[in-house]
Amino acid sequence: MSLRSWNPTMVAQGVLWVLFGLLLRPEPGTATLPLLMDSVIQALAELEQKIPATKARHTASAWLLLAQESGPRDLVHHFLLEGRSLKATRLDPHQLSPELRGLTKDVVRHGVRAGQEYGVVLAPDGSTVAVEPLLAGLEAGLQGYRVVNLPLDSTASPLDAGATFADTEATVPDVRATSPGFRDVLPDVISADVGAMYSNVRAADLDVKPTSPGVRPGSPDVPVTSPDVQAPSPGTKVKSPTTVDSLLVVTLARDLGLAFLQGPQTWSHSGLGTDGCWDQLSAPRAFTLLDSKASPVTMAFLNGALDGALLGDYLSRTPEPRLPLSHLLSQYYGAGVAGNPGLCSNLRRQNGAALTSAPTLTQQVWGALILLQKLEPTHPQLQGMSQEQLAQVANNATKEFTEAFLGCPAIHPRCRWGAAPYRGLPTPLQLPLGFLYVHHTYVPAPPCTDFAHCAADMRSMQSFHQDTRGWDDIGYSFVVGSDGYVYEGRGWHWVGAHTRGHNSRGFGVAFVGNYTAELPAKAALHIVQDVLPGCAVRAGLLRPDYQMLGHRQLVRTDCPGDALFDLLRTWPRFAANVKPRTARRASRRSRRKPPPMILPASGLQ
Repeated sequence: MSLRSWNPTMVAQGVLWVLFGLLLRPEPGTATLPLLMDSVIQALAELEQKIPATKARHTASAWLLLAQESGPRDLVHHFLLEGRSLKATRLDPHQLSPELRGLTKDVVRHGVRAGQEYGVVLAPDGSTVAVEPLLAGLEAGLQGYRVVNLPLDSTASPLDAGATFADTEATVPDVRATSPGFRDVLPDVISADVGAMYSNVRAADLDVKPTSPGVRPGSPDVPVTSPDVQAPSPGTKVKSPTTVDSLLVVTLARDLGLAFLQGPQTWSHSGLGTDGCWDQLSAPRAFTLLDSKASPVTMAFLNGALDGALLGDYLSRTPEPRLPLSHLLSQYYGAGVAGNPGLCSNLRRQNGAALTSAPTLTQQVWGALILLQKLEPTHPQLQGMSQEQLAQVANNATKEFTEAFLGCPAIHPRCRWGAAPYRGLPTPLQLPLGFLYVHHTYVPAPPCTDFAHCAADMRSMQSFHQDTRGWDDIGYSFVVGSDGYVYEGRGWHWVGAHTRGHNSRGFGVAFVGNYTAELPAKAALHIVQDVLPGCAVRAGLLRPDYQMLGHRQLVRTDCPGDALFDLLRTWPRFAANVKPRTARRASRRSRRKPPPMILPASGLQ
């Protein structure tokens, strides 16, 4: 192959197929890297160095064949991404380091078994990410956006090794929402109204009006209703999709639909987006879910799926020469891709909401189920399912995803920031509550803009509250950083120590920083004003008629700072009838010496 015919995309695809092959054929007894995103990036960098550019396509095909020989075939992935002529030269796995080969036994396929989640890694922003959907999105992006025609009958099998699909090369002009991409996204990007996004799903979009029975997760007493979504009447003709988008299907749509196929009883508590805890944060090895009955569509899976879709979208729109994949991931899980702080993992939910509309995602979930039904007619969950039933599943899956995931902030659980145990016995709250009390931490005074500093601030505040104040735990219900994340304090279910005399009536939410003369980041303000309380109302944790108050309205203090309180007074939910209590003297918070700060370190436990 001449240099003129060398194609960087072929190299990147070759790297991915080698990594896919390694992930599917682990070798026991080799050293393993910690389950960190940095380890995955290290593996990609090593593969990029090992694979000759002139053999990239051959190498990709070789590892594709190896993957097919080593376990159950993913029929949807094969049909959408692998339906090519397979002529390969095999790469000797021993050309790769023992550490890379050892990593594969820990990051195989994504799965949930006995309360443990496998195939996930810890990212620098503190989030846990499933590797499989991330890599699938990168591969789909390298191949370009494609409208894939669904097979009209189950006899058109795509599984013959020599089969090619000439009808899968069309570009997809309408998959993304009106937002054309993320080149102009600002660091303080604010998500779209996700609730309104879902309300646009109409009968005209689906030719069917399935209902959404049941209740939302975390709210056993609050029914879910949607006036725009109704069950189809008997005899209703359902118009099913005839094409799908390969990127959305291999990352998100197929697995989202499968998670909602088990019957109406799972729609009320699907376990969608369940998070978990690592055994340690410096060199993680095992990840245990907080809910042992969680669906496979966990928080880590959704994070990986969104990251794969967003980066795949970026790759599909980026001309040659592209960044090496190891560099792309380093930037995405760092300060932002190509110097754009708006395209980074911290903002995956906001960017995910802009990537595709709810009607489009519903069609993609529905189309993915149709495709799987065609490719695998004996699939136990799909046998006998009518188009009306598949449409209803797709509608419910999209509704739950847009409301319970995209419509809620990303909250790091206590174990993620290294919380010390609660001292004593916590007192349960009587939910739903009617108030949200706004604070600033004052100390730490600087806003925290990355996970390491925010987690250190959380540990410092908890230490001060427990050891100096003598409280059982950190006082706040939640703390909001300037890194795009919410940090769990006492959480939704336990009485806090944030607003004297009112702790059992409302949640205490604090911004990290001193906001006497300046305001928090726009994204952090949006979380507290809209996203966090909106999510709590939908979950039955906060009353629909809730009110917001500044700390100074109930306690003699300067908190939450003059600048922040002046802004709070303009918010629609502000309780203007409660007058601020004038501080007779400087508040204890402002007079006390700053607690000793726990500096960020590589290990948080």
